Amino acid sequence: MINTKVNQERYSVTNQKQELARQAMYKSAEVRKAAGKTPNQGICIYDLCDKLGLTVRFVDNSSMEGIYLGGKKPTILLSAKRPLPRRNFTCAHELGHHVFGHNAKFDQLIGETQQSKTFQPEEFLVDSFAGLLLMPKLAIRKAFTVRGWKPAFATPHQIFTIACAFGVGYETLIYHMTYALKILNYSSLQSLLKVKPKKIREEIIGRPTTNPLIIADEHWSLPSIDVEVGNHLLLPHTTHSETDIITFEENHPTGTLFLANRPGIARVYCPGTQWALFVRVSRHQFIGLSQYRHLEGDEDE
Repeated sequence: MINTKVNQERYSVTNQKQELARQAMYKSAEVRKAAGKTPNQGICIYDLCDKLGLTVRFVDNSSMEGIYLGGKKPTILLSAKRPLPRRNFTCAHELGHHVFGHNAKFDQLIGETQQSKTFQPEEFLVDSFAGLLLMPKLAIRKAFTVRGWKPAFATPHQIFTIACAFGVGYETLIYHMTYALKILNYSSLQSLLKVKPKKIREEIIGRPTTNPLIIADEHWSLPSIDVEVGNHLLLPHTTHSETDIITFEENHPTGTLFLANRPGIARVYCPGTQWALFVRVSRHQFIGLSQYRHLEGDEDE
């Protein structure tokens, strides 16, 4: 009798998750369309929020992930203490609370409470929305195809590169491709998760490093790359920067390594090709409004 009740509850939760995932898929497509983004494009979540009229502010608070405040001037607060890819996902998560009309939400650090381990429909809904908004299936498949890679046989280095292209974490992309997009199997998930991002960075750079690494290859699809002071960037061979906002460090078998030195915007390009991007560098753990994060001065209001 107890087992029957447990099975019924699991079945009910499974059905609820499927319905919430369906709602998240349609809403993410609706938001992308309203912002003029196709399903096969990556997006900058902060630019999207600006376009939708939401204020995004980074705050000095290490006890939370993010906060959504509704009202006449909807605002998203993000902890500046969290890693950059995590902030990106959290911003999309808080945007989900906004587009689904939820009340003000305070999201604590993941895993801090027992409550975070239980099924919460609203949180599952906006997490699903965030994943599908940032990483639509068509965009993920295109990212692999243009590089000549197959998702089912992806290496940790390849997954790391694709994660950079969508502004998300390595493990976030693996879980999303497995459970939401269903283009990785559980065996691949387990194998990929055994390799940690720190190890991947060290293998790519060729030495131990604590600096975050962003890989932007010749197939990078966004017009800009967002990084923080102290980040490494691995760009295509022969890449030049027009300013010393980022500086050349060394050449590697898979590209040219740069270091982000100070806030500002630098144009990078490969001579003799059409490849050119803007690198937007913000201060480390910048506090202030998101649209001011790349200013070279001290103004953050």
